[in-house]
Amino acid sequence: MYELLLLSPESRVEVLGDALEALDALSVSVEDADAQSTAEQALFGEPGLPPPREGWQRSRVQALFGEQTQAKEAAALLQAQDFFDGCQILGVRRVEDQDWVRLTQSQFAPVPITHDFWVVPTWHEVPVAARQSIRLDPGLAFGTGTHPTTRMCLRWIASHDLQGQRVLDYGCGSGILAIAAAKFGAVWVDAVDIDEAAVVATRLNALANRVSVNTGLPDRASGPYRTVLANILATPLKVLAPLLCSHVDLGGQLVLAGILDRQADELQQAYAPWLRLQVTDSEDGWILMTAVRT
Repeated sequence: MYELLLLSPESRVEVLGDALEALDALSVSVEDADAQSTAEQALFGEPGLPPPREGWQRSRVQALFGEQTQAKEAAALLQAQDFFDGCQILGVRRVEDQDWVRLTQSQFAPVPITHDFWVVPTWHEVPVAARQSIRLDPGLAFGTGTHPTTRMCLRWIASHDLQGQRVLDYGCGSGILAIAAAKFGAVWVDAVDIDEAAVVATRLNALANRVSVNTGLPDRASGPYRTVLANILATPLKVLAPLLCSHVDLGGQLVLAGILDRQADELQQAYAPWLRLQVTDSEDGWILMTAVRT
């Protein structure tokens, strides 16, 4: 396998990536060419949303090809294009063969939620300290325990008595919150999502963890629940305010995540007609908001 390395200004990153894909690149990635220097730039967006820009002021573009001749031909063709103005070929180099599955797995270690509650990839041993654990493989659905929003929800579940409860996980993703609720005593758990792939992932992950979770599209949610969990993003949470609040039973709790610090006031205003939201946890610029129906 061979890697074609290029230097590109931000304005050329998107067209360069499209061209490389058209030239049958196996993959294309973009990095900050000034990373680890004083000129490094932060570039990030909310999970599930596209980044605010396609690249950095000076972006390093890496394209993988199966053969050296393909990489060199791609370099020659790109240099002849008008849009290549301002770009630069840094070179073509051979990429050593690796066990990509093992390399990918090595990036995911067990995640401690509390001192005795862990999320553990299936290829790892469960830590000795773990009295409770969720076995989960990173996949297409959001929610592997590594993001602050997921960790805060899991911490909340681990610190509250769910024994005998009816619980709703709205926007279940991987099903990690639904599984945690079942493991911490909930007797009936509904997990719903608009993405059918997430519904399938939740069903499989629940089976792997030997817990009972009812999965389906959002219309499966019905009636009141003692606990309603929703780890999505601020904008859909605002839209869903009347629906989510309608599912919270008298004396029940609403737990919301996927919210940035600066979005607390707008969430409180959106839910004010039904429930009084409060910030009960925070981590790395994200917050957990909860309310009790009285």
